Order: sequence, then C-alpha cells, then structure tokens
Amino acid sequence: MMFETLCNSLLDRSILWSFDRSGFERHARDFSPSDEAADCAGLVCLVSGANSGIGYAAAEGLARRGATVWLLCRDRLRGQRAVRELRQRTGSRALHLAQVDLADLASVRRLAARFSAARVDVLVHNAGVLPAARQCTADGLESTLATNVAGPFLLTRLLWPRLLAAPAGRVIFVSSGGMYGTRLSLDDLDWQRRRFDGVAAYAQTKRMQVVLTELFAARAAATRLSIHCMHPGWADTPAVRTSLPRFYRWMRHRLRTAEQGADTLVWLALCARVAQQSGAFWFDRTAQPTHLLPLTRERPADRERLWQLCEAWTGLAKPAARRRAAR
Repeated sequence: MMFETLCNSLLDRSILWSFDRSGFERHARDFSPSDEAADCAGLVCLVSGANSGIGYAAAEGLARRGATVWLLCRDRLRGQRAVRELRQRTGSRALHLAQVDLADLASVRRLAARFSAARVDVLVHNAGVLPAARQCTADGLESTLATNVAGPFLLTRLLWPRLLAAPAGRVIFVSSGGMYGTRLSLDDLDWQRRRFDGVAAYAQTKRMQVVLTELFAARAAATRLSIHCMHPGWADTPAVRTSLPRFYRWMRHRLRTAEQGADTLVWLALCARVAQQSGAFWFDRTAQPTHLLPLTRERPADRERLWQLCEAWTGLAKPAARRRAAR
C-alpha cells in the first residue's frame, strides 16, 4: 500500500501521467460506487457549450440520471443536432436547447430574461474559446475574456435568485490545468499593448475562473448554494483538435475521452458532500490546491479588483464603482 501510494504521488507530480487517460484510470480506482448511483430526477441543469466535447458528455451524463438539461449553445443548428442525438442516446425527452452567445452580454441578458424555470439546480460554465488571433466583441472586450469570464459572471449573477431557490444549487466552472503556470494579472486585458497570445489569454481567463469561484463561494457562504471549479485533464475534444493541433498530434493516443473529462463535472453536480467544500478546485473527484508555485499567488487587492472589473464589464456596477474600475 505504501509503495502504491508513493508511485501514485510520483505519477501525479509528473502531470503527464496524471492529466492523461492513464491518470484518470488510476484515479478512478478510488471513486466511491455510491456516488455513481445518484439520481437527479427533477433537477434543472444548464450546461454551456454542450453541443460537443465535455459539455456534450456532461449533458448526457445528467440526462441519463433523469435531470432536465438545457444545452446552452451559440450555434442553433449544432445545438439542435446535439439535442436530437442526446435524446436518442439517453431516451430522455427532458433535453432542451437555449441559444446564447456568452461573448455577447446582450445575448446573456436575453437568455436570463426568457428562461422560465423558477429555480436552477446546476449551472455549468463549460463554454470557452482559445482564438488564434485577437478579436474584440460588441461590448469592447477581448473575445477570450468575454466568453470565459464576463459572460459566465453575468449569467451567474442574473440567475443567482433562481440558484438560491434550489434546495442545493450548484455553479460549476470548467477551468484548465493550464492555469497552474499563470498568475492573475489585470494588466492589458484587451491585449492592445502586446502581441496577442491565445494560449496565454486562455490560461489567464482560466486562472480568473478559479479566483471567481472562491469569490462567489464567499458571497454564498450563508446560503445552500455552493460554487465549484474543476479541470478535466487532457481530453480528446473538438476544441483541443482545432485550437491546439500540435498538442493533439503529440498526445492523441494518451488523451482522455470526453466522458472521462466530464466525470468530475457530473459528480460535482450530484454528490451531496461536496456542498461542504464550496469554493474548491477539483480534479478527478479530489479537491486540489489552486497554486503549485509561489509566484502564481495573486494579491488580495487583485482578487477584489477582478470582481469590480467583472461588474463594470457587465454593467452590474454602480456608476461610481464603474468609474473606479475603469481607472
């Protein structure tokens, strides 16, 4: 047992043998069988970016357990196709499409305004982009920042009363292990003063998601709502193939399946005991540290500044606070 524990520790420290498919298979030996029996009949679950990859696998996992699942998709045709496929695969008729572009804050507001459910049990922020070139949204935000941070922040705030109305509401951000090498930086977020680097912009927004998870959790501390963040490891998804083609060529035989990548996501949506660890960062059903290097630790002032910026970007800040955030 001691030798096995030592081997597991060494393999996890290697990253390669932890984030890949073999890492999932090794970690899965410790998963609790009772967690697999969870029934989510009656739960209302929203999953962004659900037309493919990890979001699709998460929607399928929740639908198979009886949840009412709303696929939040930017592309209507792809979303409709995903709903049809998932209905065939799961036999569930409680699968629905809601078209929304998280990079477009007006689109996010329209979704929140027209969504009719009185409560939301699970809100999964899975949609994300890793563009090769700098793009600016109609709201004046760099597209990675808008899609991965501002849009999810706004949707969470707008659905907050309905999340609180759930018996045990959950908000789950899908981050990335790539955030481990990144320190929260709020300088030149629109990439106007430096050459755009899509991978760096993506990692920065994934670090922001981790920080926002902790900040949301602190604000929900006196409620039954819990906020979580996870990373799926290295999974074989359409996004990885198109956004990281070189990485995909090198690692394609070692990548996790989308279902393996979504496992912790579905588990977080269902497992009752994780509510006691609101604000945690999860990987393969285990809470993990959010920093591996001292240099990546952010200053407390930067954490609150990020919240203020999110409020300013999304129009939720009061005018005075908006002016302060713009400085």
